[in-house]
Amino acid sequence: MNDHYFTSKPRAAHQVREFTTELRGRDYVFTTDSGVFSKDDVDLGSRILIDTLALRPGDTVLDLGCGYGPIGLVAASLVGPSGHVYMVDVNERACELAQENAIRNGIGQAKVMVSDGLGALPDDLTFDWVLSNPPIRAGKDVYYKLLTDAFHALKAGGCLLAVIRTKQGAKSLESYLQDLAGHCETVEKKAGFRVLKCCKQLHA
Repeated sequence: MNDHYFTSKPRAAHQVREFTTELRGRDYVFTTDSGVFSKDDVDLGSRILIDTLALRPGDTVLDLGCGYGPIGLVAASLVGPSGHVYMVDVNERACELAQENAIRNGIGQAKVMVSDGLGALPDDLTFDWVLSNPPIRAGKDVYYKLLTDAFHALKAGGCLLAVIRTKQGAKSLESYLQDLAGHCETVEKKAGFRVLKCCKQLHA
């Protein structure tokens, strides 16, 4: 049985493939492989999250659990050359692909790092946005901690966006983030998914 995608060194035999898809009005070419999440196409949850993004030029963004890169690379396109996007994943194979895909799509303002959560990032680094399609299969204890740590790394006024299937615990995650942030809202509900948004108070 193959490892799931939330592992540092997938043992699945390589099955490299390439596809082109349109995201936010731009065509992206992605190289993928076995042992990474949604290797055949950009998954619907990520697409729904991408369509909700309201990033501004110059923003600093964290793509938490970046996989082979679709969310983070679209974010990098939106924040432009004055912005910064950090893309992290525990999966080394996914990070290699994300780096390759950044180069392939001509995106220079994205930094890809192998990291268990935020562990490899500088302690003083803060974000305007954290974006995540969290690793549900890793278990609630794992992805709740990932999102909690990421929320604490937000700038005052910064926001976390997470996409999750309604039937895989969206309402309980919304309640958890409500307790964490003091406020959480569903900003998109589509095709069995919800995009949750919680922001750090400006006076924090």
